[in-house]
Amino acid sequence: MNNDLKNNDILYDKVAQLIEQARKQVATAVNLAMVHTYFEIGRMIVEDEQQGKQKAQYGKYIIKDLAKKLNDRFGKGFSEVNLRQMRAFYEAYSIQQTQSAELGKVRFTLSWSHYLVLMRIPNPDERSFYEIEATNNNWKIKELERQYHSSLYQRLALSRDKEGVKLLSQKGQIVTSTLDVLKDPYVLEFLGLKEEHQYSESQLETRIIDNLQYFMLELGKGFAFVGRQVRFSFDESHFKVDLVFYNRLLQCFVLIDLKIGKLTHQDLGQMQMYVNYYDRYEKQDYEKPTIGILLCQQKNDALVELTLPKDANIYAAEYSLYLPEKQLLQQKLNEWATEFENNLKNDE
Repeated sequence: MNNDLKNNDILYDKVAQLIEQARKQVATAVNLAMVHTYFEIGRMIVEDEQQGKQKAQYGKYIIKDLAKKLNDRFGKGFSEVNLRQMRAFYEAYSIQQTQSAELGKVRFTLSWSHYLVLMRIPNPDERSFYEIEATNNNWKIKELERQYHSSLYQRLALSRDKEGVKLLSQKGQIVTSTLDVLKDPYVLEFLGLKEEHQYSESQLETRIIDNLQYFMLELGKGFAFVGRQVRFSFDESHFKVDLVFYNRLLQCFVLIDLKIGKLTHQDLGQMQMYVNYYDRYEKQDYEKPTIGILLCQQKNDALVELTLPKDANIYAAEYSLYLPEKQLLQQKLNEWATEFENNLKNDE
């Protein structure tokens, strides 16, 4: 009798899982159908407006009239505001989606709520990057908004060459080397710390552990948490690494030391010793060299270059306790692009 009950429970779990999966597939199909429908409505509105002699007045009239008729027949969901959003959606995605359709690709992959966020991004390359990342990483609306407001695109672009920036808009973030996981800066606004308040490295570490899920999202793709204050010993001396991670995509350990004061050559030397230890005693033969990151309030690239050998897999990276000014990062990216172009001309 007990075995029969157990078998029934197993059968129930299998059937319930199948039903849940089917419901999710149906919900996804409905959402995508709605997005395609809204895109087509936006297209029809734009094409109809273009036939009007006085575009602005005519457009305002047809949307108001269309909203009234659609609401009378189909109920809520087709207000003037919603129809304007559909028009804006088409205008933002018309060229990109036409090109995708010509290549035989699925045009849309996210919910309408996602596209309400994405269509407000004026730069097509940046918009494409966030669409790819939201799809690949199953970002919820809140996470998409957070990544956009934290200027993830600009921060990743600043660590790449021109071809690398182009690939961001075409394929999203591809992790094949150390530089692919580095950001400038790391944004830690979710810790709830204020820069004007005094806090210790221990308090910073505790806040990170308390918000580990958000911190790992900020670190990026492929990271798995190993431990905090990870201890190792040699020659009767004991040492502790603040945070240890493993990156599955790069197949290597990533050691992070937290610094709130001025970065010193002693800090760099200590991280060099940590990295050497992991490479010699922890790393397996099939794994890649260990990465060391000194997460600090203000980095000093000249000091890093002078202190460490050129092939050292160690990096100083700044962190920010508030969302960065997107315009400032974009300006920095534009300056980088101009400098890159000038260097290419000089090399010719």
